[in-house]
Amino acid sequence: MTNSQKVLNLLGMATRAGKLVSGEELTIADIRSQKAKIVFVATDASPNTIKKIQDKSAYYNVKCVNEFTQLELSQAVGRSRMILGVCDQGFAKKFQELLTK
Repeated sequence: MTNSQKVLNLLGMATRAGKLVSGEELTIADIRSQKAKIVFVATDASPNTIKKIQDKSAYYNVKCVNEFTQLELSQAVGRSRMILGVCDQGFAKKFQELLTK
């Protein structure tokens, strides 16, 4: 199993654990309030959306991951989503490990 698959599986677990926020507005709100520890934005989201999320993430020093498509993210969480925010330090740490290998 590749690290990408592990990341997607972990996203599913974070969803079931209720540690995930999805959608543009909610994710941005969580980035602002420093709740989001790591943010995923789909590679096929609009360039405008990607830039907005990346800029917000950079400003608030939140890691922003842009390497999965909307389909991959949606399948991982069981709902059609382009933007996901992880609001749990434990999950965020595991994502960091998997993404830096």
